[in-house]
Amino acid sequence: MKKFKQEPWITVGILTADKIDFELYGDFHSFGFRQIFSGPFSAEIINDRIICRSKSDKMEISDEIIFEPTDPIAESFLIKDVPIGKEFHWERKEKQRFIYQLKLLKYEQKIIAINFLPLENYLVSVISSEMSAKSSLQLLKAHAIVSRSWLLRQLENKSLDKIEIESAPDQLENKSEGEKIVWYDKQEHELYDVCSDDHCQRFHGVTKITTEIARQAIEQTIGQVLTDNGNICDARYSKSCGGISEEFENVWQPVHHNYLKSVLDYKFEPDNYNLDFTNEVNSSKWIKGNPPAFCNTLDNRILSQVMQDYDRETKNFYRWKVEYTQQELSDLIKQKAGIDFGSIIDLQPVERGKSARLVKLRIVGSKKNFVIGKELEIRKVLSKTHLLSSAIIIDREDIRNGIPFRFKIYGAGWGHGVGLCQIGAAVMAYRGFMFDEILTHYFSNARITKIY
Repeated sequence: MKKFKQEPWITVGILTADKIDFELYGDFHSFGFRQIFSGPFSAEIINDRIICRSKSDKMEISDEIIFEPTDPIAESFLIKDVPIGKEFHWERKEKQRFIYQLKLLKYEQKIIAINFLPLENYLVSVISSEMSAKSSLQLLKAHAIVSRSWLLRQLENKSLDKIEIESAPDQLENKSEGEKIVWYDKQEHELYDVCSDDHCQRFHGVTKITTEIARQAIEQTIGQVLTDNGNICDARYSKSCGGISEEFENVWQPVHHNYLKSVLDYKFEPDNYNLDFTNEVNSSKWIKGNPPAFCNTLDNRILSQVMQDYDRETKNFYRWKVEYTQQELSDLIKQKAGIDFGSIIDLQPVERGKSARLVKLRIVGSKKNFVIGKELEIRKVLSKTHLLSSAIIIDREDIRNGIPFRFKIYGAGWGHGVGLCQIGAAVMAYRGFMFDEILTHYFSNARITKIY
C-alpha cells in the first residue's frame, strides 16, 4: 500500500464540449500572460487552436491554458451547462461553481474543462453531492472514508471501462442461442484522474456545500481509508441494496474481495424468508415482499439527508414495479440490444447473485434466444435509461397463442448493491450508529487506516 507524505492533488474532468462558457470570480492569472483575468469567458476550437474570449480579451492557445486564482479558496469559477446523471432518468444540465485551478484542454476538436485541486477539498464536494451537506456527521464521515478509499484505489490501479465476452452457440450448452456478458467498471480516464458524474463519483463543485458539517466530516477523517491485508479497499456504494448487498464479482470482474461480500442490511435475518436465491420461489417472495432492512424507509427526515432534489424524483426504490406492453418491450429490447428478437415470449433468470440481482438473463423471442449479463447490461436493455436494479421478477400476462401481451417487472433496490448502502447507512446514522460501526457493517473484513 502506498503511503503519502502529504495530501495528493487530483484532476477532475468537468465538461467536454464544442464550446464552454465560464466565469471567473476574482483575480486569475495564467502562465504566459501578463494581465489578470476576471468575468465571463467562452472557449472553443477554431482552426485547431483554443480561442478564449471575454469582452476585453482574446487569447489563442495551441493545446491548453490554466487559470489560477490569486486566492484559491475565496475566488472561484463557474461553468455553465454541466451535464449530470448522464443516461439516467434525472439527466439534466447545471451551472456549477468550483475552486482552485481551471484547465482548458484541446482534445479531438473539443474542449475539456478540468478542475485541479487537493483531494480533501474534492471530497467535501463529493459527500455533499452524493449525499447532502445536511446529512448527519456520522453518515458523512462514513461516506468520506468510502469515497476517499475508492478514489485512491482507482489511482493505484489500471481498470477497463467495459469488458465484453460474446460466446457463439457452439461454445454453449444450449446450441440454439448465443451469450453476451458485459461488465462495466470505472474507466481510467486518460486526460484526468476522475470525471465529475455518476460514472465515477458525483462532484458538483462548491455549489452543493451548504453546511459546515461536510467540512467537519472531512477534517475529522482526513487521510483515513478502508484497508484489507495492507491494501486500500476498492470501496463501492449504491443508493439502496434492497435489503441485501451484492458481491463484487457478480457485478464487475470475476474477482472476490473479502470486504465486499454480501451483507444482510439488518440486525437479524427476517422471518419467513429463505435467502437461497438460486430458487426462483425464494427470489420472488423476497422481491415482491417487504422484508425489514435499514434501507427500507420512507422517512423524509432521513431521505432528505441522503438524496438530492433530483434523486427525490424517484419515489419508490426499496420495492418498485415497471409495466410494458408486448410492443413496448420488443421495440425497447431491439433498440437497446441491437437484436431483433421478434415478439418477446419470455425473460428467464439464468443466474442470480446473493442479493437476488440477476447476473444473467435469457431473452426468449419468436426469432431468437440470447443470454445477456451482467447486472448493468440487463438494466440498460430493459429500460430507456436504466432499471433501478437487476433484482427483478418478471410476470407475463395476457398470453395469447403462447405470446404474452403484457409484462410486469417487480424490482428491489436502487443501484448495483455492492458495498455501502447509502440509504441504509443514513438510517443507521439516524439510529445512533457511529461512522466506524456503519463501515464495519457494510465492509465486514476491512479496517480503517490513516495513510497521510
